[in-house]
Amino acid sequence: MNARRWTAGLLAAVAAVALVGCTSKAQEKACTTSTDGIFECAPDQRSAPPKLAGELLAGGTYDVSQARGQVVVLNFWGSWCAPCRAEADDLEATYQATKGSGVTFLGVNVQDQRDKAKAFEKGRVTYPSLFDPPSKMALALDIPPNFVPATVVLDREGRIAVVIRAAVKQEGLQPLVERVAAEKPASS
Repeated sequence: MNARRWTAGLLAAVAAVALVGCTSKAQEKACTTSTDGIFECAPDQRSAPPKLAGELLAGGTYDVSQARGQVVVLNFWGSWCAPCRAEADDLEATYQATKGSGVTFLGVNVQDQRDKAKAFEKGRVTYPSLFDPPSKMALALDIPPNFVPATVVLDREGRIAVVIRAAVKQEGLQPLVERVAAEKPASS
């Protein structure tokens, strides 16, 4: 048991260091990290859009770049993850409340089997999910697969605006999503 706690603590510390290591001193001034696992970055301090594309859980393919012009909320989840079950209703409620303002949601299923993932989604969420058993997309966003659930909000240009490394509740997520959706697009 002590070894598990030590390992979990070590992984949390490594993730925190990795997150801080990804920002420059200038970004640290414009980006904030809260004690509850939320990392937010000002529009002028966001990095280039990540490349995220893959196979949809229900079949077909999807490339997040297709959603440029919309705010995209990515939620990394697994059917085996109890906090993922707990947050599913809040994610769906936030999706329903914000989709009219140019917001789309996309799940990213990690470290799972397709049939279990499909069963998990049924009756829980109405937005699609990418199927990513090896967690390549999570790793591309510096989200360790063992830090699921995690939620990433991409701005209308596809840049990372918010990273939440914990289960979400609608009352916490919706204001963040609405704030990013209300941002004025960068001038061309």
